[in-house]
Amino acid sequence: MTFVPLVGTLAYIYDRQAEQVLLIRRDARPDDDHFGKVNGLGGKLEIGEHVYAGLRREINEEAGIEIVSSSLRGTIAWTDFGPKREQWLGFIFLVDEWDGDFRTENEEGSLEWVSLTRLLDACHHDDLIRAEANLPIWEGDRHFIPLIFDDDPRCFHGAMPYDGNDFKGWSYERN
Repeated sequence: MTFVPLVGTLAYIYDRQAEQVLLIRRDARPDDDHFGKVNGLGGKLEIGEHVYAGLRREINEEAGIEIVSSSLRGTIAWTDFGPKREQWLGFIFLVDEWDGDFRTENEEGSLEWVSLTRLLDACHHDDLIRAEANLPIWEGDRHFIPLIFDDDPRCFHGAMPYDGNDFKGWSYERN
């Protein structure tokens, strides 16, 4: 079967000095497929946009800032994801410099800075440690988030099948 995805961006905005990451808590719209989850910022590309233009637009719309420095950390093919069982190809970025003042919320939810340690703890396989981090992330996110912040300069390229909201697996390579 041919993979025909929605194309999107996902960015983790990282303040290296404070060792904090800006996340969105999707708490504004109960009909949101991501309602109740915490995630990076981003979204779908619009017609006529290239990936980086879409990233800049989404970050400006969601956080109110302009990107100065970022790096592509990887790509992920999500299949049968969420209640609509969508196919996604996501470009995952780390944003580490910006201009402007951050919003505290947007139409999707509230923005919050969390420590990198807390975010990585939420990725831990131990349910108790994840509960203590109190960051409700998608089950699959715990596999790729550590790759965004590690010291390996190579991009990762992953496949992450879901069955609706149920995580089914993760495989990746780096180059």
